[in-house]
Amino acid sequence: MKIRFSKMHGIGNDYVYVDCTKTALPDPARLSRFVSDRHFGVGSDGLILILPSEKADFMMRIFNADGSEGTMCGNGIRCVGKYVYDRGMTDKTSLAVETLSGVKYLTLFPEGGKVARVSVDMGRAALRPEEIPVLAGGDDFVARPVEVGGKTCAVTCVNVGNPHAVIFCGDVKKLDLARLGPQFERHPLFPKRVNTEFVRVLGPTELEMRVWERGSGETFACGTGSCASVVAAVLNGFCRRGEDVTVHLLGGDLTDRWEADGTVRMTGPAAHVFDGELDFDFEEDRHGEAQ
Repeated sequence: MKIRFSKMHGIGNDYVYVDCTKTALPDPARLSRFVSDRHFGVGSDGLILILPSEKADFMMRIFNADGSEGTMCGNGIRCVGKYVYDRGMTDKTSLAVETLSGVKYLTLFPEGGKVARVSVDMGRAALRPEEIPVLAGGDDFVARPVEVGGKTCAVTCVNVGNPHAVIFCGDVKKLDLARLGPQFERHPLFPKRVNTEFVRVLGPTELEMRVWERGSGETFACGTGSCASVVAAVLNGFCRRGEDVTVHLLGGDLTDRWEADGTVRMTGPAAHVFDGELDFDFEEDRHGEAQ
């Protein structure tokens, strides 16, 4: 099957995008595993499909590098906005995009006829353990001690369309995320696994963050993760609610704000890298062996 695709990224969080508004893919989970491979495939953090929607302008489905389906991706949805506007699929600069975590609302900022930045209303941050989910009681999960790898650390959990565990620490550049990330991702506290942010507070309006994403490993950026980090920073008294916070990630910066009504707004760039076409046999794996 010949599949036309686009490679796009939001500050280094890169995905392969396929327009499925007219043609469906038979096995997107398998295709995602193939295209995500940086040696045998295109190379990406996953696959994003753009589909028609009965309740919004478009629908987004996201598949992680391991083939598991995600519920929301902040960097990915910004690129969806750029994709549909730049290709003339819409002339709106205010869009509604359906995701597995609900309809999200985008504001597009074109420059020279192409979208350069996108602001996203990420919806309300969920704090109750059963909403995240975390296997714990109480009204929230803020700065609670969690033992991971023989050490105890203070963890704050937030759901911003998907589950996050935020740990405030010192120099994030020195962390061994390849060791720490999987220990958090598959910790028994998190029945649906978890995305984990390691955050250094630089000031009341500035954070530095590295992220381990469930199903993909360390990525250059995570939009929902930066939002979760800002919410966690407010809950822990490091930042103030209703103020813009700049979050520095490996791939660049995002600006997030936790509003008084509980919603979170994220603003950042969206970039197109290249278009391509691949001939993918859904009956064979990457080495040509039947499945």
